[in-house]
Amino acid sequence: MKKLFIPFVVSLAFSFTVRSQSIEVDLKALDTYFEKMTQDWDVPSMSIGIVKDGELVFAKGYGVKEVGKKGKPDKNTLYAIASNSKAFTSAIIAQLVEEGKLDWNDKVRDHLPYFELYDSWVSANTTIRDILSHRVGLGTFSGDVIWYKADLTAEEIVRKVKNIPPAYGFRAGWGYSNVMYITAGEVIRKVTGKSWADNVKERLLKPLAMDRTITTPKELESKGNYATPHARSEEKNVPIVWEDWEEIGALGGLISSVEDLSKWMIMNMNHGLNGSDTLFSRRSRNMMWKPHNNFTVDHTSPNDFNRHFSGYGLGWGLSDYQGNLRVGHTGGYDGMLSAFNMIPDQKLGVIVLTNGMKSPMMAATYYALDKFLGVDEQDWSKNLLNQSANNEDTRIAERKTSRVEGTLPSLDLEKYSGTYLADIYGDISVSLKNGELRLNFEHAKALSATLRHWHYDVWEIDWDIEHAWFSFGTVQFNMDNNLKIEKMTFDVPNDDIFFEELKPIKIK
Repeated sequence: MKKLFIPFVVSLAFSFTVRSQSIEVDLKALDTYFEKMTQDWDVPSMSIGIVKDGELVFAKGYGVKEVGKKGKPDKNTLYAIASNSKAFTSAIIAQLVEEGKLDWNDKVRDHLPYFELYDSWVSANTTIRDILSHRVGLGTFSGDVIWYKADLTAEEIVRKVKNIPPAYGFRAGWGYSNVMYITAGEVIRKVTGKSWADNVKERLLKPLAMDRTITTPKELESKGNYATPHARSEEKNVPIVWEDWEEIGALGGLISSVEDLSKWMIMNMNHGLNGSDTLFSRRSRNMMWKPHNNFTVDHTSPNDFNRHFSGYGLGWGLSDYQGNLRVGHTGGYDGMLSAFNMIPDQKLGVIVLTNGMKSPMMAATYYALDKFLGVDEQDWSKNLLNQSANNEDTRIAERKTSRVEGTLPSLDLEKYSGTYLADIYGDISVSLKNGELRLNFEHAKALSATLRHWHYDVWEIDWDIEHAWFSFGTVQFNMDNNLKIEKMTFDVPNDDIFFEELKPIKIK
């Protein structure tokens, strides 16, 4: 089948057969839809690839790589793929299992004796499969504040995990845990004597000829043709700096392109075969695509996907989609969101890479899948955009409305200065400089901020730099009956980095 790359708007149709059904997809119409979608969602750029029957049949970029500049993305433009890297981590572990260096049911402590969770029995019995399927009992994104923009090593992060409280019982629910994938990366390091980055390059990127895929933004300039991440501030896209996730790469460190990811997608839909080379066995494929953690699906009412099951394997999300198995994942990086989805039985897959925090990645995915599956058409862009508007986050607005004007702090400013210890993290300091309070995190200089009086003993956090996942926030200084400051309480409304977990206590 001829490989079609679409550099501009084209007049092409793609014909194929799904089971007994002959389907023709108008690629020009698809292209027009994606172009309008980019504008409607106000995302700086979007690169999309569609794989069918072992070929990248559609690949195009939309928008600009950075707002205010003219550079347009294409199939080779690099974006951070974040948690779409987790499947690479599980594939490396599958290879190590096949080499006899690991077993899926090995206890994590067999390889990392220092591994410790919230409970001694849980710590001793947590397995490789447990940490790869998000079932150890931690809450979704819990503990991310430990590693976010921090200078900690992966081992240092894992050693702090013991201070994260459980959200539910061991293997009793779902809690998407990035810190457990950092742990998996350390297992890989211990077993192989090499970093996760070296393993992914040698074991997967090189065999698949994913020549532009990298593990650190330090290599962006040498590679060229890369998108800039953007935060969202006052309904505008604001360019922000790249963050280096190589040390924690096992949770989401890859930077890749539509072209390179199509090779990874094709190999996965060939169940480990890369031409004549076997990267992992069919047995490993079945283990990674086995639901290890199942989610509730509402069987009492219809849904848009004709879905009957949903769950998580090992580095992969699993569900049915319009009568077909769907395997995929999404990724969230500072200023970039991505989606990677496959319908393996139809040899069909969609890759969507974006560089903004308001992303149409799932609208693009669903629309493309529906077109190629020949199901009834929905205007996914319009529907999900309306849904997003209806679910607008009001937490910051509510806090600003509740501000009490005209109040004063209880103490002189120097009384608030000091060192505060958060068991989950380390030291957080408050200092008085030039008449202003400054907030500094021991392991994350990028989180430095000026504290501006909000009301009473609550202070607004005025971050030194723009952040993608959060903006407005406050910190309260909590006192005893004698007006002696005991601790701080953070309130930074967002759904990803939970500052409220810190609970720092004043130690000096």
